[in-house]
Amino acid sequence: MLVLVAPGQGAQTPGFLTPWLDLPGVEDRLRAWSDAIGLDLVHYGTHADADEIRDTAIAQPLLVAAGLVSTAALGAVTPGAVAGHSVGEITAAAVAGVLTDDEALALVRTRGLAMAEAAAITETGMSALLGGDPDVSVAHLEKLGLTPANINGAGQVVAAGTLEQLAALAEDKPEGVRKVVALKVAGAFHTHHMSPAVDALAEAAKKLSPADPKITYVSNKDGRTVAGGAEIVDRLVGQVANPVRWDLCMETFQELGVTALLEVCPGGTLTGLAKRALPGVRTLALKTPDDLDAARELIAEHS
Repeated sequence: MLVLVAPGQGAQTPGFLTPWLDLPGVEDRLRAWSDAIGLDLVHYGTHADADEIRDTAIAQPLLVAAGLVSTAALGAVTPGAVAGHSVGEITAAAVAGVLTDDEALALVRTRGLAMAEAAAITETGMSALLGGDPDVSVAHLEKLGLTPANINGAGQVVAAGTLEQLAALAEDKPEGVRKVVALKVAGAFHTHHMSPAVDALAEAAKKLSPADPKITYVSNKDGRTVAGGAEIVDRLVGQVANPVRWDLCMETFQELGVTALLEVCPGGTLTGLAKRALPGVRTLALKTPDDLDAARELIAEHS
């Protein structure tokens, strides 16, 4: 059984969309979305530098657009389940048929702007803890006033909070943690710091007409499969201020009988976690069009 997954913020790199523009129709599609949401996706995906695409309001639409064009490039594919990490959940919702591609881009544009605005209120950020016991790490983070914003499985927890709190964490790591790595994000996502963004996203969600998913959809909130389109949208709205439980998502993949995991562009992060947490499961990260043939072979073997 194949699971298709979409990465979250921080997976983007300068120029990562450049090779995809060589595929027929991709540039036209990106320009149409750009016009619709008021953001030049082609420019930011090809010529912008790392600092420009670190901006939450830019990174989030860019990631969803990349996920959608790379999924479309695979051709007809019906995975056994779909999921996305953080903003990747919007990509997954579109792949599952809950949202149209245009609705997904409109929603993520609102999400990115609202979260960027919320992040500007207080200087905040996120850091990944490498190694250690998650239960020990979570207790330590709470002692420092930090939030375990992502519990990713494979021993990885991501802390979020103010820059002062994160500096204290770097000096006082939880027992067993090898390293604390600052992430290339511009705020404490999936924490109470993002609460102002929830209202803006809820207002935008009123304009949507969600359908029930055609593919099993696994939610970040608790790793549960969700069968109703309206509930999926409600979860997308609330998730911006609540922790991502990717560990529980991977547990659900196992329960569903996953044999292969394919991560859409810009792939790499989630396949890395799966290699450690899902032994025996085939993984493939879709980075450039050069990976499409291998991805299609994986789909043919495991769909």
